[in-house]
Amino acid sequence: MATTPVKVYGPPISTAVSRVLACLLEKGVDYQLISVDMSKGEHKKPDYLKIQPFGQVPAFQDDDISLFESRAICRYICDKYADQGNKGLYGTNPLAKASIDQWLEAEGQSFSPPSSTLVFQLAFAPRMKLKQDQGVIRQNEEKLKKVLDVYENRLGESRFLAGDEFSLADLSHLPNGHYLVNATDRGELFTSRNNVGRWWTEISTRDSWEKVVEMQKPTAN
Repeated sequence: MATTPVKVYGPPISTAVSRVLACLLEKGVDYQLISVDMSKGEHKKPDYLKIQPFGQVPAFQDDDISLFESRAICRYICDKYADQGNKGLYGTNPLAKASIDQWLEAEGQSFSPPSSTLVFQLAFAPRMKLKQDQGVIRQNEEKLKKVLDVYENRLGESRFLAGDEFSLADLSHLPNGHYLVNATDRGELFTSRNNVGRWWTEISTRDSWEKVVEMQKPTAN
């Protein structure tokens, strides 16, 4: 029996949307990407708020289930579709899962706040013709350096963050890392660190992520 594709709402250029898309591609899950024009306020309309009460992207639907928050969506995808695609993406035993969760928490709590601020200030503010705050940039660059120093040590011990296999913990770093390395002049934060640079090259050239990057490119009208 054919299954109905899951639905992902939001633009691929969104870091949170791209995280979910990369997970779906790693797991080989059929999906339908539904456009949400945030410039027209579509994310604040009543119908959308029913599935994403905070009016953010992505929203996610699987039959009659609705979810929001990209990391929660990714965990759900990995658990529901455990036996297809990359089977080890979210671990295959409690210890592996705990290690992945540990580094997912590090990404969400330690890596994401400064990297998200830098992505906005350095990559998006100029596109939106907003003034950059140099003080905020310096402060968050220092915070991110400290996080990446911890990663440098960890990645000297293992090929990937949670062990020797690529996992959801690594995948979750791709959206912000991509913008910092490719759309700002701060790429050396990653590439100047031997282990982080090696890790970044390996995770950012996976087929799943390269497909997401292709989706982010503007289409000709």
